[in-house]
Amino acid sequence: METARPKWRTRAWLDAGVVFLLIAILLATLSSEDETVKTAIGYVTLAVIVGGLWVTIARVRRQRRAYEQELADWATERAAQAERLRIAADLHDLVSHGLGAITVRAAAARSVDVTGQSALAERERALGDIEQVSRETTTELRRMLAVLREPGTAPLRPAETLADLPAIIAEARAAGLTIELEAPGQDPVAGGPVAGGPVAQASQGAQLTACAIVREALANALRHAGPCAATVSVRRERDALEVRVCNDGPRGEWRAAPGAGHGLNGLRERVAALGGALEAGPSGAGFHVVARIPDPEVQG
Repeated sequence: METARPKWRTRAWLDAGVVFLLIAILLATLSSEDETVKTAIGYVTLAVIVGGLWVTIARVRRQRRAYEQELADWATERAAQAERLRIAADLHDLVSHGLGAITVRAAAARSVDVTGQSALAERERALGDIEQVSRETTTELRRMLAVLREPGTAPLRPAETLADLPAIIAEARAAGLTIELEAPGQDPVAGGPVAGGPVAQASQGAQLTACAIVREALANALRHAGPCAATVSVRRERDALEVRVCNDGPRGEWRAAPGAGHGLNGLRERVAALGGALEAGPSGAGFHVVARIPDPEVQG
């Protein structure tokens, strides 16, 4: 649970009221006709005022130091909460994507409509893909746990950019999806955006978010629609990146795996933090995810 930001509290106003009262007494004393009484009360009142001011200043300084320490502790706790949320999101992505790919690949291999050597070859390929995904997921999980044990270590992995889209799509294709990538300035060989193009020049935050959207949308397609066909589009729309991932729905008698929706909710929050919006919902027999990510670095 997020704690509220500490508020500055001080009793200096009360001390100031006492000082003003003493000043009023001093002024009233000065109007007295008895010089001896006037002098005595004046010195006493002045001493009390000076002492009161000194005590007030010392108290305010102590309160200020305590407030600054409280504020620093709050900022540290807030940063720790944000880190825990980030790690939770990474764990969700890692586990759900890996297990989803394994489930779909195994189901696709089991339902393959071939016999003899072809069936054996397909199942061998499926087992190889499952082993590879399992090993990669286990390695990433160990790396993540190592980071959790050792504070201050480097990030779990380099931040993804749009140049990583081909690798993201290749992973989903290996799990059984048929994917078409649409991106302006797309490299016909590598399959990713051409370096220096308007899309590839997007800010790091926009590119990282776009990759997260594509990865999550494809993982959801695998989980809910199985080995279906999908289209991935990343393009510039004025001063924003538009990311669109659509699938045509399950084929045959595929049974969708229920999900909690945490992945899409997390993406909505992530896009909203950048000032954008994400829409997700049914589209015909399939499902679509469309996000608009404002980015002034995307030039027309």
